[in-house]
Amino acid sequence: MLHVANLEVVYHSVVRVLRGVSLNVEEGQIVALLGPNGAGKTTTLRAITGLLPIHQGRATKGTIKLKGKELLRQSPDVIVRQGLAQVMEGRRIFTELTVEENLTAGAYSRRGKTWREDLGQIYDQFPVLAERRQQQAGYLSGGEQQMLAISRAWISRPKLLILDEPSLGLAPQIIAQVADMIRTIQKTGVSILLVEQNAAMAFKLADYGYIMENGKIVLDGPTDELQKDRDIQEFYLGGEGDHRRNYRDIKRYRRRRRWLS
Repeated sequence: MLHVANLEVVYHSVVRVLRGVSLNVEEGQIVALLGPNGAGKTTTLRAITGLLPIHQGRATKGTIKLKGKELLRQSPDVIVRQGLAQVMEGRRIFTELTVEENLTAGAYSRRGKTWREDLGQIYDQFPVLAERRQQQAGYLSGGEQQMLAISRAWISRPKLLILDEPSLGLAPQIIAQVADMIRTIQKTGVSILLVEQNAAMAFKLADYGYIMENGKIVLDGPTDELQKDRDIQEFYLGGEGDHRRNYRDIKRYRRRRRWLS
């Protein structure tokens, strides 16, 4: 579905933020992109969605393809029409519009009247949005706003949905509801690229994960395998990890640290 290869990005023609980033999202898959603040996750998303120029950024190398079509250096509106939608960090809903007006705006790129059928399905799936359809979106709770933001992106019928920190600032009970929502969307065949600081949530949802540090991918693999890694347990899951590591694990860890030094 999504293929990013050897991506390099420079800001203000001086600061190189991404250094050869490569990742893939297969069809119908949830892929998590994890890493500390400043690792380059948001820059990766900006490159994929065409928002780099707004932030004085430029891709100097690499390719980004969605279903085989090159996205790099395409404008954001063209990228949306290719089948990509993003829910930005902080939700970014239209607070002065109603819930239904927000969802209608999300369907802007859709042709015909079929989007109204999808609107009904969203209300069926998420009754809280149906109850508040005529309410001004700015008065929704944080969790309701996140549901609205995800639904607004989903109604555009994307092939790939990018979620940037969907659990940010939410209570644990609401995070569980948002996680259920993400699973529901995946079941409809939508591929998802998930950027999350909540690693426990990301590992539960994702099929595959990438760990980013200092503008590079330093580790990747199926999430059930990544969770067994001692460094992942220590730095992302808050555990001490399994100290019974084999020689290959130790070599991999030392090699990874040399990359970062």
